Amino acid sequence: MSKRLGRGLDALIPSLSVQEDDKVVEVSLSQLRPNPYQPRKTFDEDAIKELAESIKQHGIIQPIIVRSVVKGYEIIAGERRFRASQLCGNPTIPAVVRNFSDQQVMEIALIENLQREDLNAIELAIAYQSIMEKFSLTQEELSMKVGKSRSHIANFLRLLTLPAEIKENVSRGTLSMGHARALAGLKDEVQKQELARLSIEQEWSVRELEEAIQNLDRKPAAEQETPAAQRNKKRDPYIEQVEESLRERFKTTVKIKQQKDKGRIELLYYNKQDLERLLELLEKMA
Repeated sequence: MSKRLGRGLDALIPSLSVQEDDKVVEVSLSQLRPNPYQPRKTFDEDAIKELAESIKQHGIIQPIIVRSVVKGYEIIAGERRFRASQLCGNPTIPAVVRNFSDQQVMEIALIENLQREDLNAIELAIAYQSIMEKFSLTQEELSMKVGKSRSHIANFLRLLTLPAEIKENVSRGTLSMGHARALAGLKDEVQKQELARLSIEQEWSVRELEEAIQNLDRKPAAEQETPAAQRNKKRDPYIEQVEESLRERFKTTVKIKQQKDKGRIELLYYNKQDLERLLELLEKMA
């Protein structure tokens, strides 16, 4: 995280600290609702339980920050304390009421999580996209607000083009931001899915994944079909079934090149370790 925040957020962060002369009120938990702009979608349950135990023993040390909305209050800062208080069964929580615009609330939620590094790559990408769409900001304008480069913003936004399954793996941490960035550069959706699966199953490093992608790019032009040729080609359903069966058995991309009653079977490998794995499987079948 850059030490320098955007000037718009520099002015907001001090307003989140509770001062001695602030009026603290007890707010019913039933009147509170979470910040709708909160980019973090998952909370560490164990950490919430630990906080709940601390609240039982010592109470709420720091009041939460809220703003008034229709039918109650909206949490600006302190959702973990709110959740822990619910777990304790407390009916109320101490709070300081402040006036914030929608844009300020979204910016505060984003920057708070950035400072704590609480967001995974997909949550951060969604947060960037949301604030840009909500307030009609360009990538350059957003980069100035969060103290990040425009290329940083663009790299995260590219992750949102990935298939849902890959985004889910990034959110769970089974694929890293580096893996996701490498996969986002591929145009072929099938290749993205296949390489993502191999990265997880074989625990590839980002460098190994990048090497696999480079090997795809080295395929001779003579072997590459034009999009028109691919669309016009009619494949035998039986051949497609055999490909799928072999793909499951060898855990890699399998291509059957058929010409009348003869042809060849191609097993793709993506690095030396992958080749050795396939050779071991073939030797066992011999």
